[in-house]
Amino acid sequence: MALKKYADFSGRARRKEYWMFTLFQLIFAITCMILDNVFGTTLGILHYGVIYLFFLGITILPTFAVAVRRLHDINKSGWTYLMVLIPLVGPILMLIYFCTEGDAGTNGFGSDPKQAEPVS
Repeated sequence: MALKKYADFSGRARRKEYWMFTLFQLIFAITCMILDNVFGTTLGILHYGVIYLFFLGITILPTFAVAVRRLHDINKSGWTYLMVLIPLVGPILMLIYFCTEGDAGTNGFGSDPKQAEPVS
């Protein structure tokens, strides 16, 4: 779902959407690093190389987009993501935000994505 909204910074993203995107991105990043080592395309003493950097280049925008939409789900501005740059405290605070239940109902960034999802 996150890749369908490649560069969409508006709206809201559920925890499930954010964490599934993060999980698959981690799996593919590790796979790219392994392929770099297998094919010998690593950069010097680094454990990653051209394949990983290509992967990073095509996924950096959707990574930021899904993070901003996730913050919107808890009624925080996307600019809040800049707090990740604060050493130690920022990443911990972002982890807390990304694990927080989204606002029920409509907030300033759109309708509740849980309510829009069909029941199976």
